[in-house]
Amino acid sequence: MAVTESTMLELGHSAPDFSLPAANPDVDDRGDERRSLADYDDADALVIVFMCNHCPYVKHIEDALLDVAREYKQRGVQFVGICSNDAERYPDDSFESMAQRTQDKDYPFPYLQDDSQEVAKAYEAACTPDIYVFDDDRTLVYRGRFDETRPDGADAHGGDLRGALDELLETGEITMEQHPSMGCNIKWKPGTTPAHAS
Repeated sequence: MAVTESTMLELGHSAPDFSLPAANPDVDDRGDERRSLADYDDADALVIVFMCNHCPYVKHIEDALLDVAREYKQRGVQFVGICSNDAERYPDDSFESMAQRTQDKDYPFPYLQDDSQEVAKAYEAACTPDIYVFDDDRTLVYRGRFDETRPDGADAHGGDLRGALDELLETGEITMEQHPSMGCNIKWKPGTTPAHAS
């Protein structure tokens, strides 16, 4: 298991666009098999989480992440999960397995497949989980860890992400210290590893 840190993309970036198939299209009433950035124009904040099924770092935070997403949905925050792993080499991260995962865990947000890996490259995502928070103008205001916990340690609680969202919703900005996320490296297709992940 190769472990890496997030790239900590420079704050102030505009959210790159995407249009990706949802493994759980019935999670909301949008009536489409795909989701795009514009689908969430009405959200006060947007949280993009690059994640997957098999990574122990994602499994460690998964239940707490779903709880945070459910809680903050009531405050106008939209979460979106994206899996960019090479599903041919990692079948646990196939579209079918993603769909099953959303059912087993009752995901409250869309879980999208980035089969081309172009979206992960646009966001300079490097690991799973890799978390990005965009404000209502879709400007990057937070990127980093869910919390300080790690697999085989204390239970995940999402303190860092919660703190960032609370500050954003209450003051319109985030001033807290931001720490890189850590997890399994994104499983790039052979010969396609981008420069930011090399």
